Amino acid sequence: MLLLAMGLVPVAAQTADNGKADNIAGNYLVRFGNEESKVRVTKEKDNTFTAQIYWVKDAFDKDGKKRLDVDNPDKSLRNVPCDEIVLIRGLKYNSSKQQWDGAKIYDPTRGIRANAVLRFNEKGQLAVKGSLMGISETVIWDILK
Repeated sequence: MLLLAMGLVPVAAQTADNGKADNIAGNYLVRFGNEESKVRVTKEKDNTFTAQIYWVKDAFDKDGKKRLDVDNPDKSLRNVPCDEIVLIRGLKYNSSKQQWDGAKIYDPTRGIRANAVLRFNEKGQLAVKGSLMGISETVIWDILK
């Protein structure tokens, strides 16, 4: 009986970790510089997470055209509308550190990609840290309900 119980512990621990990992899925309000947007984090079939913008406060330019991701270093993505930009792809939950990492975050305001680490702070907000060449910046994403 003890062996059977011991065999169930890793499954239970894995299930608990998956539950914590899924806590990140949802919608967030992001304010960064002069930009305000809403981002949706979804779980993919491979158990990684993707963060994509789905709304931008000032999505249209002065001519009434939807703004595009013109600063993207990947030229094939420069025609993506500002409210469809994928910020993170392939994000994984790191149970030992209780954070999500292992992916790059894209900053469309500067056209750069940085290493991403995401974790919930004491206020329940998602602290999104991007690091590139030893320089880090954290932006707070507020949970939308």
